[in-house]
Amino acid sequence: MTTFKSKSLFAAAGLLAGVALTAFGGVAEAGTVRVTVAEYSSGTGPYFQEAAKAFEAANPGTKIAIEVVPWDNLQQKLTTDISAGANPDLSIIGTRWLLDFVSQGIVAPLDPYVTPAFKDRFIPTFLTPSIMNGKVYGLPIAASARALYYNKDVFKKAGYDEAPKTWADFKTAAEKIKATGDGVYGFGLQGKEIETDVYFYYGLWSYGGNIVQDGKSGIDSPAAIDAAKLYKSFIDEGLTEPGVTSYNREDVQNLFKQGKVATVITAPFLSGQIAKEAPKLNYGVAPIPAGPNGDQGTYGVTDSIVMFENSKVKDEAWKFLDFLFTTEQRTKFDKIEGFLPVNAEEAKNPMFADNPDLKVFASLLPKAHFAPVIPGWEDIAQTTSNAIQKIYLGQGEIEPTLKDAAAKINETLSMK
Repeated sequence: MTTFKSKSLFAAAGLLAGVALTAFGGVAEAGTVRVTVAEYSSGTGPYFQEAAKAFEAANPGTKIAIEVVPWDNLQQKLTTDISAGANPDLSIIGTRWLLDFVSQGIVAPLDPYVTPAFKDRFIPTFLTPSIMNGKVYGLPIAASARALYYNKDVFKKAGYDEAPKTWADFKTAAEKIKATGDGVYGFGLQGKEIETDVYFYYGLWSYGGNIVQDGKSGIDSPAAIDAAKLYKSFIDEGLTEPGVTSYNREDVQNLFKQGKVATVITAPFLSGQIAKEAPKLNYGVAPIPAGPNGDQGTYGVTDSIVMFENSKVKDEAWKFLDFLFTTEQRTKFDKIEGFLPVNAEEAKNPMFADNPDLKVFASLLPKAHFAPVIPGWEDIAQTTSNAIQKIYLGQGEIEPTLKDAAAKINETLSMK
């Protein structure tokens, strides 16, 4: 998942309304389905190229043209292509972008193709975010949740045989880890770039809060304030790595792999990285700690693949989608990328069913929170990240900083 500037999309969408609708005529060659895929790893491109070849062999006369785009460039790439009427027939997008695409008529509903049997392939949790106004506008191509990775050896030395179940116990454990004098920080805290806001939401949800509640920002709620106080206390007491706003997701994951932080909250794909890069690391995966009232939360994430409304090869594009979402193809893709299965049959594969790490992630799905499907979401996420960074840096008091952010977010919400 990458960040996406909704204002840029709206600008592009405005162009779409005035220009691109007339320019969409010659988007694709007959018999050729153009597919833009987001690059999750070095294995993404090879997987899709292999899938395209297999599909072409089974469907003579149809060519699949794969374009692999890094997540960081996908926003601008799609915006430019849509504006010019040169967009592909299919593309992976962040599901949280979907509302903007739907509201502008950019993507096509898939209902003419989706049979009950096809729909039954999916785990409902992951298909639901792509259903709007009763219509299916996308299919979940990638899915993940978040859990707490912890270093078993570090925790054992501090007197723990398992991960703490509450934030209060976690704080005590981090203090004991610090007291060992080994220089390992108890809480690996992300404060830079992508998902800085999400890392804060783990605490927010645990304290019973929500990102948006009754149409208003929940970022200045008592739960948010308590969560911010908790995180700031970890920082001020030297229980996190120093300078958390200099560490993005990958940085904190690397600190964990190096044994420099005892915990990190992140996605299933870290398990695969550890197996390759730090196979001797004795780690476990556990639910994110609960708050004082037992509330817990994890972040559910899906990316979708959509069909553009202006495609001239919708039938062929749908056939390729159908192929990609067979159990065999889904298993290949998720094995390469380390994502959770979105296909119910795939989930029964021993690769997932017998994997102790993935079992933990799967068990958290009933409590998963997804990014709100609301206009201007990316602006809201950025406002939240800016406020959280300000607090982490000690450049603003917690309550007024969060109230200022909430006021700005409420302005964004009122513009929908």
